[in-house]
Amino acid sequence: MGQIIFVFDAYGTLFDVHSAVARLKPEVGPQADRLSEVWRAKTLEYTWIRTASGRPATFRKCLINGLDFAIAATGELGVDTRQRLLEAYDSLTAFPEVKDALLALKKTGVRLAILSNGDPDMLDTAVRSAGLEHQFDQLLSASEVGVFKPSARVYRLAMTKFGASREDITFVSSNRWDVAGAAAFGFRAVWVNRSHAPDEYADMPASAVVQDLHGLPPLVQAG
Repeated sequence: MGQIIFVFDAYGTLFDVHSAVARLKPEVGPQADRLSEVWRAKTLEYTWIRTASGRPATFRKCLINGLDFAIAATGELGVDTRQRLLEAYDSLTAFPEVKDALLALKKTGVRLAILSNGDPDMLDTAVRSAGLEHQFDQLLSASEVGVFKPSARVYRLAMTKFGASREDITFVSSNRWDVAGAAAFGFRAVWVNRSHAPDEYADMPASAVVQDLHGLPPLVQAG
């Protein structure tokens, strides 16, 4: 019998990517929600373009570029506020159910890991800040292979680190494009659809859809 490994995306799945701006909303002003949406969208876009064009960059570089574009697109911010936003991203708030859901999963005997586009230092800080440092067997960064998800090289990293087969791994993400990438690679891919978004990528379907991480423990037996 193979291993049972649950591998999590970090940003948007475990950690609320909009909590950095929310924390500084009075400083950012009425454009805060729009700035946060643009920041997230452009950061992802920059990771995809870097991977497709073969021009390596750190995730932090993409994050900084995304924030600078968002500021230019939504209105000026002071240098101090910009810096505080970047610092806040290192300690994003975990979604409310994350800690309890991970503990419930660990009690079933499965192994847990993060597989993220984030840089290693960013993941270490985020996990410690959220009090999750004892939950994971591995914190895996796409930086190890020099490209970003949804490149197959990133998903393969989880197999390599655990000496596992595709069938051993359940990949969990709130990002539908990430679920599509993992499904295309051959993982059992679970979509955490907190926002009740419409489905897409019909040819790369999720193996299961849950509203939040509390829906994961039953999948251990189902798998």
